[in-house]
Amino acid sequence: MFIRKKIGKYKDKSYTNYQLVESVRTPKGPRQTVICSLGDLGPRPAVDWLRLVYKVEAALVGQLDLFEPYDEEVLDIVEQVRRRQSSVPPSRGAVPQGLASDDLVAVHTDRIEIEMDREAGPVHVGYRFWRKLGLPEILSDVGLSPRERALTCVMTMNRLLWPCSEHGMPDWIRSTALGDILAEDFDSLTEAPLYRNMDALYTKIKEIESRLADRERDLFNLDQTVFLYDLTSTYFEGQCEKNWKAKKGYSRDKRFDCDQVVVGLVVNRDGFPLCHEVFPGNTQDRKTLPHMLGLLDARIGFKPGQTVVVDRGMAYAENLEQIRSRNLHYLVASRQPERDQWLGEFEDGEGFEEMKLTSSPTNPYQKKSPVRVRMKKTPDETHVLCLSEGRTQKDKAIREKQEQRFVADLDKLAKRVANGRLVKPEKIGEAIGRLKERYPRVARYYDIAYDTGSKTFSAQLIPEKYDKAVTLDGSYLLKTDRTDLTAEEAWRIYNLLTRAEDAFRAMKSPLAERPIFHQLPHRVDTHIFLCVLAYHLLVAIEKTLRDRGVYTSFSAVREQLKTHRVSTIVLPTDDGQLLKIRKPSTPEPRHRELYRLLDVPEQVIPPRKKWIDTNKTA
Repeated sequence: MFIRKKIGKYKDKSYTNYQLVESVRTPKGPRQTVICSLGDLGPRPAVDWLRLVYKVEAALVGQLDLFEPYDEEVLDIVEQVRRRQSSVPPSRGAVPQGLASDDLVAVHTDRIEIEMDREAGPVHVGYRFWRKLGLPEILSDVGLSPRERALTCVMTMNRLLWPCSEHGMPDWIRSTALGDILAEDFDSLTEAPLYRNMDALYTKIKEIESRLADRERDLFNLDQTVFLYDLTSTYFEGQCEKNWKAKKGYSRDKRFDCDQVVVGLVVNRDGFPLCHEVFPGNTQDRKTLPHMLGLLDARIGFKPGQTVVVDRGMAYAENLEQIRSRNLHYLVASRQPERDQWLGEFEDGEGFEEMKLTSSPTNPYQKKSPVRVRMKKTPDETHVLCLSEGRTQKDKAIREKQEQRFVADLDKLAKRVANGRLVKPEKIGEAIGRLKERYPRVARYYDIAYDTGSKTFSAQLIPEKYDKAVTLDGSYLLKTDRTDLTAEEAWRIYNLLTRAEDAFRAMKSPLAERPIFHQLPHRVDTHIFLCVLAYHLLVAIEKTLRDRGVYTSFSAVREQLKTHRVSTIVLPTDDGQLLKIRKPSTPEPRHRELYRLLDVPEQVIPPRKKWIDTNKTA
């Protein structure tokens, strides 16, 4: 809500009127609706207007400020709004409609207490989307008991909202309203049942993942024509002597001192996970593709014409053949040696077209660097040459680092020749050839020669070629066997691969997939699966908001909703009894707006009452 000033004229006289206005979303975009006319509020600072609007919003949803009671101005505005919404003017002090007279009790106000205050908003949204994705039914269908279903739910909520170890998880569960929402008793819960639940869940992972992919496809009408496959690594704390998958390998987390596992994940173009797998930590990227293709086929079933998008770590001929053998198309970023074969085309600079970039689907305010693309076709493949200003600084750093190593190796070779340790011209030529092969990015703009007459070795920088090489920073090469794509379409499909990267980033940071403390292989796999389940909820929540034009992260949603709570109000009556009412707090305007956008009911749990006769207990 906000206040708008309006100046009108009547019989050559000007008058000022202030209106209370609300911005509402409609199918045609945001629109402004006048709630009521406030008349001439008189001159006052803008900050007072904002304070007035806040008080009115709070009063309309029943939030009463105990330390700053409403003044007559606020009450009059609230009554105007309610009169507009109802043909019967409300009467101050009247018993609200639907409240029976036998609910009226006399209480000792000085002895009223609040107990068992629990965070409700985030778990309420998480659980509603848990139900929306059909997970209670899926877990039941695969054979999990009611208690196992409840424990799986709260363990997933923990990964989504406040990740911690199984040892600390029971205390977190008891600090939330999950017990109220699920109607489960978690007062005596310890970590032992959580570990046993992980063991039971492990045998059902593949079936749950398959059923969940089907459910999400129908629920969100998801595209099944493009599959995005990427990998990451996750490291361990501890020796992991009982886990055969725990191996040292290339660490994306820069923890080369720790054992790790490699996690492969396939997502669709909307970012929803389709399947995942946990590989030993020393597995090469290229070795995982056949297994993941088979796993994905078993999950959803391939159809001819679908496209698999992978990164340059799997851009080998045998990998592309594995994709084609299943009647699928591929789109991949070429490895560096293959890109170097097109350096002449990049240096030419002609025929490139600048694309019109739109905002990021997940962040409309993200600034996009200009990208120019050019298509080149060969009999077997379509190549897309890309020049991106956003990659320029990264490529510059790589080039300069490679040049430092190249110059150092040139100096070593020159000293070997000068000291007579390398004499034969053919051996010197071979050494020069190896340098050019090892450093193709920078060797192109050096003139390296050996004069057999004077027996001197020289290496001179070619300024013209060096200047051209600098302009190649930010260039990369895509290739595909599809013939129906323009250069821009191919580039946009490849950039969907960031959806898989986003999933890994979310699982590692807010969902705390790393480090892993479990030692048994099946519990490691289940831990990662719980992170994947939590990511299903996260991406479903963010997509729901995105479809309604709200571009925000789930972390922001969680922070706003955590002040919506469930508490027990203890009312000591005048006849010696205690009335305990378990109910959620009245949602604030920001809570109501998020619930509306997410199609989540405002009521976390129905109020529950319990009478205690203190005379008898005494």
